[in-house]
Amino acid sequence: MSNKDKKETELDEARATMIERDLVARGITDQRVLGAMRAVRREHYVPAKLVEHAYDDNPLPIGSGQTISQPYIVAAMAHAAEISPSDRVLEVGTGSGYGAAVLAQLAAEVWTIERLANLAEYARGVLAADGVHNVHVVTGDGTLGWPEEAPYDAIVVTAGSPGVPAALQGQLAVGGRLVLPAGTKRRGQTLTRVRRSNGDFSREDLGSVTFVPLIGEQGWKPDEPELA
Repeated sequence: MSNKDKKETELDEARATMIERDLVARGITDQRVLGAMRAVRREHYVPAKLVEHAYDDNPLPIGSGQTISQPYIVAAMAHAAEISPSDRVLEVGTGSGYGAAVLAQLAAEVWTIERLANLAEYARGVLAADGVHNVHVVTGDGTLGWPEEAPYDAIVVTAGSPGVPAALQGQLAVGGRLVLPAGTKRRGQTLTRVRRSNGDFSREDLGSVTFVPLIGEQGWKPDEPELA
């Protein structure tokens, strides 16, 4: 066995262990979500120097002050979004493209928006190299969503917001789900699910999480202090 084949086998084993130890053992039982997590090779979406840590259940730095979310959180948010094979999904905060790759396994089409042009370009290249063809990477202020393709059946936000951006709520289809970390602390939030029913919105709290801040017109401003 070549060194390359040996490394791939080790990573396959690490991914299988991560699925059982960090997802199934913590209550992720949706078989479609587990299948998506098995299908996407996280090592393709982390910096080369961190490949050996690709299946640690931790966020990892990807540059520009951003992180790739821990596998459990990616799975938990995908599960909370209740994505069907025919769904059109918006992801806010592309990062390196890992979350979008997972969502692409679950949905018909995914639009993912990243405010940092260098990260958007990087993710676009990684997704293409990984053979992901139903994800559209765009650059812009994610707190304003991507109205050009609205409405969406599900919206997943991968950074912490001080509240629920009105623009994102407005881009939900009737019956749609918005999943995001929300809270008045820049480094500690509550994972929140918003459902749209005709003109009404309901809100559920799904537990405590910690994400990097969601920067934008309807999110945090750079260097803005925490809310009282």
